[in-house]
Amino acid sequence: MKIGLVYTSTTPELIELVEREVKSQLGEEAILLSYEDPTILSETRDHGYVTANAAARLITLFLKAVQDGADAVLNICSSVGEAADCVQDMAKYIGVPIVRVDEEMCRDAARRGSRIGVLATLPTTLEPTKNTILRVSREIGKPVTLTDGLINGAFGLDQEQFKELLLKKAGEICQDVDIILLCQGSMAYCEELIAKTYGKPVVSSPRYGAAALKEALRMKGLIL
Repeated sequence: MKIGLVYTSTTPELIELVEREVKSQLGEEAILLSYEDPTILSETRDHGYVTANAAARLITLFLKAVQDGADAVLNICSSVGEAADCVQDMAKYIGVPIVRVDEEMCRDAARRGSRIGVLATLPTTLEPTKNTILRVSREIGKPVTLTDGLINGAFGLDQEQFKELLLKKAGEICQDVDIILLCQGSMAYCEELIAKTYGKPVVSSPRYGAAALKEALRMKGLIL
């Protein structure tokens, strides 16, 4: 079984975590095909939205994975998640699921809490994630309120500096929320720390994305 992993930005921690979660769901024999184009995220960040060219390059990566024989594709960047949404009809037609790493995380957060704190380092990640939370909350018939936790200046910092800023921002919003959602997969290593520090449930995307990938393959009939 071949799985396409599509990134717009990577850290060693993110790659390790995503690959570990996917293999824990699909088994060590799964072949992981990785694709990355950092210009997609940089262009999105510079313009404040996913431009036509950035979306086209992302979709090109999806199609490259398909051409390379991928049985399913996992889109790992939340900033361009809505671009992944727009190709779902194509994915159904070609028979290769294109799964968002963060959608099931958003859905579970909406199920578990009415007040959701949303932590991100970029506005271009924060807003699409909030849109997804509001969409899935409508789908499950449960209204939610969102509290922004934008961590200015955290993007690109080393792990210890990043962890310090993330923990501080979580503390600023924790009294106003039932659950804290980490928008970016690169934040996942802080999930347990934040939960223990503030006594709130915290969710991050890699484990949800891997589980959603497995479910998509089950629906396709490739696994039980």
